[in-house]
Order: sequence, then C-alpha cells, then structure tokens
Amino acid sequence: MEAIFVIVAFLFGFAVRQVGLPPLVGFLCAGFFLNLLGIESTEIIRQLADIGILLMLFSIGLKVRLSKLLVPQIWGTAGLHMMTITLFFGLILFIAGLLGIPYLTGLSFSTYLILAFALSFSSTVFAVKILEEKGEMTSKHGRIAIGILIMQDLFAVIFITLSSGTLPSPWALALFLLPLLRKPLVAIMDRSGHGELLVLLACILPLAGAYLFELVGLKPDLGALVFGVMFAGHTKTDELAKAMFGFKDLFLVGFFLTIGMSEFPVFPMIPTAFFLVLLVLAKAALFYVLLTRLQLRARTSLYTTMTLANYSEFGLIVGAVGVSSGWLGSEWLGIIAVALSISMIALSIFSPLVPIWYVKFKPFLKSFETDERLPEDREIDIGEATVAVFGVGRIGTAAYDQLRERYGKDVIGIDFDEVRVARHQARGRQVIQGDASDDDFWRRGFAGDKRFNLVLLAMGHASNIKAVKKIKILSSNEIVGAICEYDDQKPELEKAGVDYVFNAYAEAGVGFSDHVCGLIKARGIRV
Repeated sequence: MEAIFVIVAFLFGFAVRQVGLPPLVGFLCAGFFLNLLGIESTEIIRQLADIGILLMLFSIGLKVRLSKLLVPQIWGTAGLHMMTITLFFGLILFIAGLLGIPYLTGLSFSTYLILAFALSFSSTVFAVKILEEKGEMTSKHGRIAIGILIMQDLFAVIFITLSSGTLPSPWALALFLLPLLRKPLVAIMDRSGHGELLVLLACILPLAGAYLFELVGLKPDLGALVFGVMFAGHTKTDELAKAMFGFKDLFLVGFFLTIGMSEFPVFPMIPTAFFLVLLVLAKAALFYVLLTRLQLRARTSLYTTMTLANYSEFGLIVGAVGVSSGWLGSEWLGIIAVALSISMIALSIFSPLVPIWYVKFKPFLKSFETDERLPEDREIDIGEATVAVFGVGRIGTAAYDQLRERYGKDVIGIDFDEVRVARHQARGRQVIQGDASDDDFWRRGFAGDKRFNLVLLAMGHASNIKAVKKIKILSSNEIVGAICEYDDQKPELEKAGVDYVFNAYAEAGVGFSDHVCGLIKARGIRV
C-alpha cells in the first residue's frame, strides 16, 4: 500500500511542477485524492512523516544561533503576534458564530480562543520547504521567519504541557546538562568521516534528541531542534545537513500526504474552511506591521510575512486535543485540515509573485517603515572595489582569494549569510553582507556611477539568475561569470546575460586531470 502512496505522490508532484508550482502542492493534492478514494493513511506513512519533521527541525537547529533569537524582531514579533491574533480571531469567530456560520455556533468563548490560538501558528514544515526551494534559508528574511517559527514551537510545548494536565518529569531538569555532551558528540562526528557513518549519525542525533525529550515528558520535536542547536557553528554543520537532506525530503512527503488524508471534509465544512482561510489576510497584515515597526525594511518584512502567511499543522494537534477533551466536535479536524491545505496551496501559488508585488506597491509598503534603520540596513560602502564575488562559500572563497592576489584591494566579496560574513571579516577578507536579489541592496550600494567591471556569481542557481538580471538592468558593461551544477542550467544563465558559465563539477574534473597530466609530462613519464 505504501508503494502506491509514493507513486501517487510522485505523479501529482510531477504534474504540478510542470506548471511551475512546488511539488509539495502536488503531495497535498495526492493526499486529498487518496482520501477521496476512501484510502486511509497507514501507520508506516505516519511514522515516516514524524521522522521527516524531526530531521527537518534538527536541520533548522544546525543553522540557529541562540543570540539571534533574542532580538526584538523575533521574540517581539512572535509574542505580540500570537497574543493579538488569538484575541482578535477569537472575537471574529465569536461574531461569525452569532451570524450563523456552520460549526461556529453555540461554542463557548474559551473554545473560540482555543481555535484562534491554533490558527495563530504558521507551518514550520511548509516555510522551510519554500525557503529551501528558493535558496533563501540563510537570507535575512529566511532567518527571521525561522526564528519566529522556533518561538512558536516553544509556545506549542507550553500549550501541550498545560493541556495534558501533567507536568514534565523532574528528570527534565537534567536536560540543562546537555551542553556537556557536545564535546564527546563532536568528537564522534569528527571521527565519522564523510560517508555512510556521517549519514547514519545525521539520522541518529535527531531521533535520540526526540526520544530523550519524550522520555521526560516534553515534546519530541523540541528535542530534535535542541540537538541541532547543540552543533550549530561547528565546522561540519553544513556537511551534516547535506548528509540528511535527501532523507528529510523523502520522509516529508509522508507528512504532506497525511495532511491531505487526515479527515475528508463533507460539503457543509467547506464554507467554514474558506472563512478561516480569509483570516490569513489579517494574520499576514499584522506580521507586516509588527516587523516594520521593529525597524525592518519593507522588503524584508514583506518576504518574511509571505513565508509565514499560512496555517500550521499544529492546528490539527490543537484540534485533536480539543476533540479528546470534549471542547470540539470531530468535524473540526476536517475543517482545519482543509483550511491548512488551502492556505499552503494558495501561498505556493502567490509566493513567486512577491517580488512583483514589492515593486508595484513599493511606495505604500515603505510608508510603514520607521525612520531609524538597523545597522545591516544602512547604506553600503563598496569603496573602490571593481571586482565582486557574490556568494563566498567554498567556491566563492577560492575565487575571491585568487582574484585578491591578482587585483589586490579592488576585490570585494558579498554574501547574505551574516555568520559567514563575520567569519571572513575575522580572517581579513573584504566581505560585506548583502542580498544580490534585493533591489534595495543595489540602491543602497550603487548610488551615482559606482559599478563593477567584473562580477563572479557563486551562489545557488536561482540566486545567480536573479543577480545577473539586476546587474544587467543597472549596466551592460560588466563581465559576468557564474557557476552551475548541471548542464541544463547553462543556457538559462547565458540567456539572462552571463558571459561565461563554469560547471563546478565538470570543469573541476577537467582541471584536475590537466594538472596531473602536467605533472606526468614534467617528470618525463610516458603513459
């Protein structure tokens, strides 16, 4: 049976990808299709979904810096948004009940508040998938969105603990000693090499964290997240995340299937579900207002808002708690599942339009900004640099160092990962923080006649495409080079205006063989 689920998920995912939508929309539709046929989710699929969530939260933890969660833009937004939305939605649902909207009549006000609390959460799984597909996990708006989602997960732990009526085990206090395990676990990681042992370790650690937290009466998801945070900043973090990438995505297919198969709605539920979906607009508007009031730029606030403008799978958990406690009827699981799925599908469709909306409504959106700017949003000084490397990862760093030897201080590196930027600056490299796909980045850094003569794009494919389009709008005189991973990406880059495309894998092999052949020739060896 599970093999049929996988085949159906592939077919729907493949179909929606052909029309430009993320495959996860197809996975949701596959779940509804199977539900329509009367097929229920199996225990194996549910377990795969649970494992996928644990792996995803662990991978998020690997990128988290605890100090970054303490900034007002994250904890302030998360806390104020949740309190305001819970009260506002509670009132709206109460009024809707008075107006006779199905399933909302005759409920107590405390029940309205519980439903509103469930709707105040945004989906961590969906947000991460969207950010990963667009290559924006480490962008500023991506980090802020993830930070807010982590704060929401902490609120979820508190709710589940209180609603269960039982306190965590006294042994939960021993979890404060977990940092003592970091050193021996890091030693194990370093000795695991780069192959299958590292892959196994990447799967074991989140499962161990989840089991340990569940053992002392805490949410297992939180355990996977905390174990990831323990290893954040280690030199092998990126490799560990890549080792589990394929497994995580495969298991998360099970998650999206179970959402669609959770409860098939009957027709009277549909109007109520659509009414809940309309409330997402108010939820998004409040996110935007709070973020701009806390000194974020309009663009960052809009992109963060659109990442969070959906409902969360946590709504189903709250619904299940409400049903088991007698607060809600079982039909609410179907209503919430439909509202959740529609919000995800709608966001998948509208998310690619966000850059267009920003340009079209820029004057209105920027009217919400505060006069005072955060340090990272102030004017950019590129000095006298005429050569730029966008994306200072492994390949970008090597290119930067080579160009620096040749052109000296005329070379500058640009990356949107502030942790990576700080690391390069500490090593004496001239690297600044910036997002090449951001219109405001070019406005803040290229006033007047400042231009680059040579630009190397060493980011992900989508980011490289966005960057070269921005560059060509400003000027067509720069020589632009870009890396790619696959041959079918080369024509797209060339069409966008890249002068030279370097296949990172193919040409690395060519260069390697040329160097070895040169060594053979120098030693006079005949092959």
